[in-house]
Amino acid sequence: MTGKIKLNATSGGGSVSFQAPSSTGDDRIITLPTTADGTVLTTTNPKAGNIIQVVSATRTDTGSVNSSSFTNLSGLAVTITPSSSSNKILLSGYIHVGINDARYQIFFRFTGGNTANYVGDSGTGIQCATAIKLDVDNNSFMQGNVPLLFLDSPSTTSAITYQPQIAVAQSQTAYINRPYTSHSDAGLTASTITAMEVAG
Repeated sequence: MTGKIKLNATSGGGSVSFQAPSSTGDDRIITLPTTADGTVLTTTNPKAGNIIQVVSATRTDTGSVNSSSFTNLSGLAVTITPSSSSNKILLSGYIHVGINDARYQIFFRFTGGNTANYVGDSGTGIQCATAIKLDVDNNSFMQGNVPLLFLDSPSTTSAITYQPQIAVAQSQTAYINRPYTSHSDAGLTASTITAMEVAG
């Protein structure tokens, strides 16, 4: 049997060839759909919106921050290298936090890529991507689940490190993956960040 099958176009002179692997130890089976027409995509030419790669970081340990300046959340940075400058990076995740004083907010943002654009307008207040306030005066076991979601257009094929950051109003103490009060009945949680490359 021949090692290649060649299909000639009905007009225009083009052709498509299917070539067998170089050895029998590299056997491959391609199964085509039987219920509907479709288009076969290649890894070098994905359709817009296809997810090309996924990287993720998860933090399970606890910690605390007591700075009004933005501080890196350790263990939650993700590094991704886009395969095309026209592709986008979808960032998603959540961070669990508690605080020692219910009067003050906790602020979050990303660094890396063009995420500096993903904050509120300048003015009186803290520019951030999202913020949370917890009613811990009534329940010191309370934690907040802070969602983070941003579609970045980095326009590069160089490696990008996306780093979530945290700041606390008036330098109060925020707790990561635990509430203000440590207790056998209090939850110890996990936080995670995921970056997905999306074909442009």
